[in-house]
Amino acid sequence: MTAAALRIGLRSRRVLPGFGLTMGTTLTYVALVVLLPLAALLLKSAEIGPDGFLRLVTGERALAAFQVTLTAAAFATAFNAAYGLLMAWVLVRYEFAGKRILDALMDIPFALPTAVAGVALTALYAANGWFGQLFEMAGLKIVYTVTGVALAMAFTSAPFVVRTVQPVLESLQPDIEEASATLGAYPGVIFRRVIYPVIFPAHLTGCALAFARSLGEFGAVIFIAGNLPFKTEIVSLLVFIRLEEYDYAAASAIAVVLLATAFAVLLATNALQALAQRHARKG
Repeated sequence: MTAAALRIGLRSRRVLPGFGLTMGTTLTYVALVVLLPLAALLLKSAEIGPDGFLRLVTGERALAAFQVTLTAAAFATAFNAAYGLLMAWVLVRYEFAGKRILDALMDIPFALPTAVAGVALTALYAANGWFGQLFEMAGLKIVYTVTGVALAMAFTSAPFVVRTVQPVLESLQPDIEEASATLGAYPGVIFRRVIYPVIFPAHLTGCALAFARSLGEFGAVIFIAGNLPFKTEIVSLLVFIRLEEYDYAAASAIAVVLLATAFAVLLATNALQALAQRHARKG
């Protein structure tokens, strides 16, 4: 291909205006919508100083809220890691009646207001609810427990795993699987050694996004959690309470810790993805 043809091909792929305009618009949007609020949050929390910051985020109630939030988010992510992978596999590998409807239902948590989801889950899993009655007979309580918090988080974060794994599965060609089968590999071995290494980066990304989403969940949790301090109170609710008390310093400090945790999870996920891709290229 000549240099002129290459330049024409590159220009044909540039649907938007020139690089300067598009980059400037993008950076302006990021600065106003993302960086500016985050900077305001950091500056507000910095006003109290290191000692005040540590005192606020290591208080007994704050630590209890962090523990509840991290525990519930971990359980929700573990559930969605298995459920999301299974659902993506079903949607890609099988044809059945109602498949399009099931595929559309996966996006309901994105479209549904989280408060509505919280009310619905509370009604279903309360002691007199459709599902709650069955759990009560088994001696299990869902509403106003950490289990209920994890359930609400799992509901709102499930699409992240499904929608990140699904396109990777769709792009897989069956040739490698067929070759492995002809060599005598069992289906479980094929999935573990052939398929899963390919979808692992996407699966890891979906789980990280689900965990980060669970950390900041508010609307779906406050109804089913009961918001009991030291028992079912989550961090986002504690931030809201501090704002209602006009304690902006405490709200900012707790929010910064939550933000840093989510950001650290995403950074660690990106690092693991890079290592996995490098290992795959060497292999």
